[in-house]
Amino acid sequence: MLEKSQLIVPDWPAPAGVRAFFTTRVGGVSEGPFASLNLGLHVGDDPALVAENRARVRAHLPDEPVWLNQVHGSNVVNVRADTHYRDLAPADAAVSDVPSRVCSVMVADCLPVLFCDTEGKWVGAAHAGWRGLAAGVLERTTAAMPVAPSNLMAWLGPAIGPTAFEVGQDVVDAFVRHDPTASSAFKARVNATGKYLADIYTLARQRLNAAGVNRIYGGDFCTVSDTSRFFSYRRDGKTGRMAGLIWIDR
Repeated sequence: MLEKSQLIVPDWPAPAGVRAFFTTRVGGVSEGPFASLNLGLHVGDDPALVAENRARVRAHLPDEPVWLNQVHGSNVVNVRADTHYRDLAPADAAVSDVPSRVCSVMVADCLPVLFCDTEGKWVGAAHAGWRGLAAGVLERTTAAMPVAPSNLMAWLGPAIGPTAFEVGQDVVDAFVRHDPTASSAFKARVNATGKYLADIYTLARQRLNAAGVNRIYGGDFCTVSDTSRFFSYRRDGKTGRMAGLIWIDR
């Protein structure tokens, strides 16, 4: 059984009708590098064990999550009452105004961002690795909800922290070309020419602020350093996936 205490509930002032949580690596049945609550079917884990892990998560939800076919892009899907994940084109974000439909994204270092509006009529979830973030996945998720950005709030879930995310000049250039102030999110490595430490949380906040979203919470995790709670692709290579999930209560 997956206990509620094994889940991370966002610390944000969401309306009473909005529900959300983020899974950790704890509380499942998978073994080895996938121990224990791996939710990814694409990482080499036993599908039967993944199915049991997903069933344990499903027990905390009003409906089956809409699992996306994530490709590190910026496409956003609108989850309707009859939406099924097998029918979806590749996408890295989902939004919905349908009660009980669960938007979800899977991660293992990439940044999960959960959204809701102040009236609790819309929710969303975005998978923001650096490529998707640079391609505008957060801006497109914001635009997909017919709500003034000033009435949206976002929660930045567990991702690779600023002391662990080493990137090259190409990543710096991808962000600085879009917004010169993004340079503040990169710190040059000493004795490692062309290498930088990137702060994905700062980059996300900059993008959200520019889109008009100023109510931003979370952003104080590191999946790489917290080995007991989080899967990390950067740390381990072969590993499981966690999920951020959000929905509107009926």
